Amino acid sequence: MLKLTRAVKNTFSGLALMGLVGTSGLAGIAGITGVAALATLPATATAQAQQVNAKAPPNDFVKTVADNALAALRADAQAKAGDLERINALVNEYILPYVDLEKTTRLSAGRYWRQATPQQQQELVDAFKGTLIRTYSGALEQADDVSEIKPLPFRGDPQAEDVVVRTQLTQRNGPPVNVDYRMENSPNGWKIYDLNVEGIWLIQNYRNQFAQQINQNGIDGLITALNQHNAR
Repeated sequence: MLKLTRAVKNTFSGLALMGLVGTSGLAGIAGITGVAALATLPATATAQAQQVNAKAPPNDFVKTVADNALAALRADAQAKAGDLERINALVNEYILPYVDLEKTTRLSAGRYWRQATPQQQQELVDAFKGTLIRTYSGALEQADDVSEIKPLPFRGDPQAEDVVVRTQLTQRNGPPVNVDYRMENSPNGWKIYDLNVEGIWLIQNYRNQFAQQINQNGIDGLITALNQHNAR
């Protein structure tokens, strides 16, 4: 069984992370890669989608993707009513294009990725994609109009190939939460592939759990476990 560590689960509970993260809809599997805090943006977001510039400064890119996803949710009556199929569709349209699914999966699998056949690698990416959609959908379900994500001053070189966007998430009931987003500057612009909540990187969390599952049941066993949870 793949599940969140207690510390991560407690931190993620009630959060919606763009890319990546809430406990609802996880079916016991750890939450991911991800991305900016969706459910925690101000209620002033509109249904008018902003043009996403994947080559914009890192902080601006993260905020634009988050704004668009939350605006789409609030403009969609079915999604607001909790229609998971519709929420999944919004996640697939507004979030996943900006997530590097292959890299997140590869790093989560660690050394076992090289042991997998090309077919197993693709099947693992596909299975993990289903998990991530459920993760983001669970996050969107919990969206409220009170909390807010505040990008912190950017550190480092915004022209670097690999950067971390730091944010602070204010909550309705609780202290601010520090959330970092690791991104790679691909030929097509920024892609988010990892998430840190209060010092816990999610790929590392997945890597430990994936390794345990693979040691017990092999790579095909991990793929089967992910697909079974996605089907629930």
